[in-house]
Parts: sequence; structure tokens; C-alpha cells
Amino acid sequence: MWLLYAVCSSFFAGLTSILAKIGIQKTDSTVATALRTVVVLLFSWAIVFLIGSQSQIASIDGRTLLFLVLSGLATGASWLCYYHALQEGPASVVAPVDKLSVLVTVAFSYFVFGEKLSRRAAAGLVLLTAGTVAMAVL
Repeated sequence: MWLLYAVCSSFFAGLTSILAKIGIQKTDSTVATALRTVVVLLFSWAIVFLIGSQSQIASIDGRTLLFLVLSGLATGASWLCYYHALQEGPASVVAPVDKLSVLVTVAFSYFVFGEKLSRRAAAGLVLLTAGTVAMAVL
């Protein structure tokens, strides 16, 4: 089931790039990011209450909260940089370069969780990186 969610995430992320590029044509990228964030905030809380998981909020411990806050700060920084890049550059190049975050994720997953790539996954990562660099440079 996780794979279906990952594919859906990929689809919506791609759609987000195009919708954002259209939406920031006549406004500052920082303002656009702030507006988008409000929508994400409202949508997320609506889902929490819709599925009834709001009772779990009280059970979040300090360490979990710290890492969720840090993740939120990283997300905010990513979105601000992404929208600024999208405002100035072509979506067809900005979006793939943004996906080089896969390299960061793989590196941190190795050092933090001890996860290792199979040969096939490592080859895919090399191809993904090479393709992204080719799109950005050529």
C-alpha cells in the first residue's frame, strides 16, 4: 500500500509544480509560499479531524515533537527555496533538480538508520542523478 501512496505523492508533487508556476506569475514567491502553507495547514487539520486522530496529539512525546518541528522547519525552507527557484527558472528543470533531495535522503538514511542500497537501487540512484544533472546543465 505504501507504494500506491508514493506514486500518488509523485503525481501530486508534479501537479503542484505546474499549479505553483502558474500561481506565482503575478506575485512574490514568498507570499505564494505563505498562502500555500495556509492551505496545507487547513487541509491537514481537516483530515486529522475527518479521520478522528486528533486524540493522538496528547500522546506526542518531546523527542517526537522536536523532530516534527525540525522537519517542519526544513519543509518551510525547502518550499521557500523551491518557489523562488520556480519563479525564476523553468518548471521542467527546477522540479527535477529539487528531486535531487533523493540523494540527501539516501545519505541520511544510511548514516541515521543504517539502511543500505541494493546494487539495483544504487544503479537507479546513479541514473536518476545523472539524468537530473543532464536536464539542469544541457
